[in-house]
Amino acid sequence: MDDLYQEIILDHYRRPKNRAPQLDGEDVHVHHSNPLCGDELDLRLRVRDGRIDGLVFDGEGCSISQASASAMTDAGLDRDLDDALALAEDFRQLMHGTPATRPDDLRDGVVFEGVARFPVRVKCALLGWMAVRDAIETYLAGASDHAVTYDD
Repeated sequence: MDDLYQEIILDHYRRPKNRAPQLDGEDVHVHHSNPLCGDELDLRLRVRDGRIDGLVFDGEGCSISQASASAMTDAGLDRDLDDALALAEDFRQLMHGTPATRPDDLRDGVVFEGVARFPVRVKCALLGWMAVRDAIETYLAGASDHAVTYDD
């Protein structure tokens, strides 16, 4: 099973989903960084009728951070905002050792469960998921840009 999970993570790293430097008609752009690892991530969000209509990321960093961001965009696209926030929280809990309550909705995000055994890598896996949470909260607050140095 670990081999399968590693293969899925490597596939997201080598062939990321929804990786793009721009998003037409974006509503929010957030930048998150993890100074411990050097990971950088730009996330762009477009909302239509209360749903995530567009979601892309771009950045540089370790395979865990980039693959997790790819899995997050795949799981988060076309969800209503509250559902996407709840899903990001489920992933956060997963990274802290709590079993996922919605593994099917996390899609490939569930394969990062093993990362919880390596505390130094947890922030890497969380980077994209916390960025989408921040982007949604920024959108709901009526703003369009936000930058965060990740230290949660």
